[in-house]
Amino acid sequence: MKYFIDESAIVEKGVKIGIGSKVWHFTHIMKGAQIGRNCTIGQNVFIADGAKIGNNVKIQNNVSVYSGVTLEDDVFCGPSMVFTNVKKPRSTYPVNKSYVKTLVKTGATIGANATIMCGVTIGRYAFVGAGSVVTKDVSEYALVYGNPAKLQGWACECGEKLEAVKKEKYFCKKCSKNYFIKQANVKG
Repeated sequence: MKYFIDESAIVEKGVKIGIGSKVWHFTHIMKGAQIGRNCTIGQNVFIADGAKIGNNVKIQNNVSVYSGVTLEDDVFCGPSMVFTNVKKPRSTYPVNKSYVKTLVKTGATIGANATIMCGVTIGRYAFVGAGSVVTKDVSEYALVYGNPAKLQGWACECGEKLEAVKKEKYFCKKCSKNYFIKQANVKG
């Protein structure tokens, strides 16, 4: 078996699923969705037509990934976090598939119950805290939380908050990586 799909899941014809991926209970994946290798798609997840999911992505329970959302490799989506794809939704004025694109770059983490407004880019290895509301782009390696989410520090690729060593230099106590951060430009 190339991948696992629970018998209660609905996976429409035309879905691309990579080797080693797992799709769990009561999930619905629409035709045209793309899922990479070694992904874990949790219980009660919805993935819309046109959603793109990279390799080694973890989507926890009760998450909807709508059309226009791209998750690059190694992204983590916490339980019940929310993506949007329309800026001004109205029931009587549908947008007819003119969805606003959202990009979550490699290694980023989105905590449980966070809301990601459409049109933003979440940078590589950024860390969005649980319950946050992201309304603007998030720089790579940024640690953001709150409503609206604001910069609260910097995150290591391993997920730990970085310690300031001196101006523009940061260190991870857990994995010993050093970082140079200058005006939202990060080099590991």
